[in-house]
Amino acid sequence: MARGKAATFEVQRATILQAAANLFAEKGYHNASMSELAKACGVSKPLLYHYYRDKDHILFDIADSYMDQLLAIVTGVEVRGLEPQAHLEALIARFMEEYEHSQSQHVVLVQDVKFLPEVQRTIVIEKERQVVSAFADVIDAVEPGLKKKRLHKAVAMILFGMINWTFTWLRAGGPMSYADMAPVVTQIIVNGVKGLAETAGKRRKRSARVSEFETA
Repeated sequence: MARGKAATFEVQRATILQAAANLFAEKGYHNASMSELAKACGVSKPLLYHYYRDKDHILFDIADSYMDQLLAIVTGVEVRGLEPQAHLEALIARFMEEYEHSQSQHVVLVQDVKFLPEVQRTIVIEKERQVVSAFADVIDAVEPGLKKKRLHKAVAMILFGMINWTFTWLRAGGPMSYADMAPVVTQIIVNGVKGLAETAGKRRKRSARVSEFETA
């Protein structure tokens, strides 16, 4: 009979992932060797290979498990049944909270996923698309008509452009915290999309009339 994994296996693996994420975030994926990873994780190199077959395996597990955490937020019971604006506020607040406590994982996701083999990279990217789609649907609920104008995902990407790089400038102990920033971001997005579907439709009609005039 095959021997099962020790009860501490997943705990040790999580410890390795956190240490590896910190090292990758600090040095970059390509600049961190397996020997350095083993040292940072407080294990021997042979033991590290017991948990992970190579650096790609570690990088994928960091990114994939982090995306699972973000997916759990957008599908979580705590945001179900909320009114659209409250739903968006809750999602932004939860993401900012997650970013604050998972900075290394977030840096790795932003800067190092491109180094994964295509099959693994595709898995992570698909989960990223699911997160963006979830936000886009909530944004369309806040300002109905954006999806019809094919703007809801564009606005969602603008939102992520605002929050994804906060780790580069929002520092612990600074004048503003992640919790302080969440309502600021929400207000910018909510106020920014008001009337957007209608004005986008008018711009497209004007463009169509100009095109017709030019080709007449």
